[in-house]
Amino acid sequence: MQRRIFLLGSAAVLLLPLPAMADTGIQATLYKNPQCSCCEGYADYLRQNGFTVDVKPTNDLAEISRKAGVSEELEGCHTTFIDGYVIDGHVPVNVVRKLLSEKPAIAGITLPGMPMGSPGMAGEKTETFTIYAVTKDGKAPTVFATE
Repeated sequence: MQRRIFLLGSAAVLLLPLPAMADTGIQATLYKNPQCSCCEGYADYLRQNGFTVDVKPTNDLAEISRKAGVSEELEGCHTTFIDGYVIDGHVPVNVVRKLLSEKPAIAGITLPGMPMGSPGMAGEKTETFTIYAVTKDGKAPTVFATE
């Protein structure tokens, strides 16, 4: 009887769906100001959504963003690189996934500033987020998505 219960219990565990947070195998490198805590919140948000995140504190964040194609007026709080794209700021993961699945010919995307209620930021969302597509060739940014 105990053996039957054990076997039924084991079979049930094997039939359970994998958790939504399963590692997607997508590597992200996030550069942040050493004193910033919301950037750690964004890194945790990415991890909760299946990304493997390597956090690198730096005092050269503006330079990293600029070299990646993000102008000063469009800079976010931190700069992340995923699959050859720059993701600047607190960009929602569904927009990151859109970028990775569509693979447009751009340098990346950015959510400027530190909007309240964005992933990793405290507070309630009070506005529509506008995420911009940026290039390295000096072309004007375009709207990639709104959230």
